[in-house]
Amino acid sequence: MIIDFHTHAFSPKIADKAIAQLSERSNLEPYTRGLTSQLLARMDEWGVDKACVLSIATKPNQQKIVNDWAASLLEENDRFIPFGSVNPDAPDCVEEVSRIKSLGLKGIKLHPDYQKFMVDDPRLDPMYDAIEQSGLPLIVHAGWDWVSPDLIHCPPERSVKLIKRHPDLKLILAHLGGNDQWHLVHELLAGIEGEVYFDTAFTAKCPDRLMEDIISKHGADRILFGSDSPWESSQHMIEKLLRINISDDDRELILGKNAERLLGL
Repeated sequence: MIIDFHTHAFSPKIADKAIAQLSERSNLEPYTRGLTSQLLARMDEWGVDKACVLSIATKPNQQKIVNDWAASLLEENDRFIPFGSVNPDAPDCVEEVSRIKSLGLKGIKLHPDYQKFMVDDPRLDPMYDAIEQSGLPLIVHAGWDWVSPDLIHCPPERSVKLIKRHPDLKLILAHLGGNDQWHLVHELLAGIEGEVYFDTAFTAKCPDRLMEDIISKHGADRILFGSDSPWESSQHMIEKLLRINISDDDRELILGKNAERLLGL
């Protein structure tokens, strides 16, 4: 089974607007226009069995709306694995963690750049504690992002501090630990103790050898296949994983087995 751990889709009410704004800001041509039906069609085209659909509550008042829509995907198609989101500035963000779990969502997504927080800010410890206690995996955008080109909100050195303060957190650092900061990831993060995973989303420009070194140092059992669709093609990332110098057993772990274990599928 191939599981894409990092995809995005939106409610039909906002999909066109969201994709247009993100495409203009990033100067990227999307592979879908943000609808789940289009994501499914691409999954068929790219040979993906299941996909984690990640949502972000960019504003405090969006939490419940975002999470209710994510929960609706559970009924829409069993190939979707929807994640919820909390906003650290919402007064009820800790309580929303429990609601996310009660809705049957499989994890939580945070984007420090869009939500405007530093990943290791101590004021967020109650939120991290609640996520830790819920047992839900937390996926965080890590490294550079075009929305905040001059301030990286989740660089490797801050991720290390977060991990040390919350050693039992099931943490996925997207974009192979830190988008466009892969040398620092290899130096500071790869191999760190704990249930800390990296996904492969949007890492086409990471040099093959450096990706191989990060996987070797961190362990293939803590790497998750992800694309960042609609901003990258799952097929491109599968082709990269088939191309780089890792064992077939490690490929199987990365392409699906690790996700199955982490998500209890």
